[in-house]
Amino acid sequence: MSTDHVVDTKRRRFLVNSTSVVAAVGAGFVAVPFLASWMPSERAKNAGAPVEIDISKMQEGQLVIVEWQSKPVWIVKRSAKTLSDLVTLDDKLSDPASAEEQQPAYAQNANRSIKPEISVLVGICTHLGCSPTFRPEIGAADLGGDWLGGFFCPCHSSKFDLAGRVYQGVPAPTNLVVPPHKYVSDNVIVIGEDGEAA
Repeated sequence: MSTDHVVDTKRRRFLVNSTSVVAAVGAGFVAVPFLASWMPSERAKNAGAPVEIDISKMQEGQLVIVEWQSKPVWIVKRSAKTLSDLVTLDDKLSDPASAEEQQPAYAQNANRSIKPEISVLVGICTHLGCSPTFRPEIGAADLGGDWLGGFFCPCHSSKFDLAGRVYQGVPAPTNLVVPPHKYVSDNVIVIGEDGEAA
């Protein structure tokens, strides 16, 4: 029997195993981008995917800003004093009862919110789309001695109270928008989905 027909099983096993490893790695390189394509892109998330925010550590008077649909969304924790001050402003506001429907039905109330102490607003002025500044200080000299806190748009001097309601005599025609949102627990808000308070 000649040695030409002897099979080298060690070499064959090595070649089979090496080929299997290379094939598995190649399959991984093909599968990962394919599976990743099923995940929403950052563009898709910005286009409207809901945003979850934990408000458990917010202090009274604090403003937290999150991004939803490429827009700033303000979350403000209001004090009992702020809430009582809101009702005194009605005669100074263009739309104190929020009749213009810039909020979901569950936020069409005196506070424009699900929970009175938490305000959720889109931080874009309804005049020309500037982003107002948070001015919580009471009696700010540059905003008038009767200022009770709110938002001031530096572009064209529009003013909004801490419920996002627009003052009379300013360029902004309507109140700030309340985005769709819901509570999934006492301290977690999902912006971009409608629902009732938890």
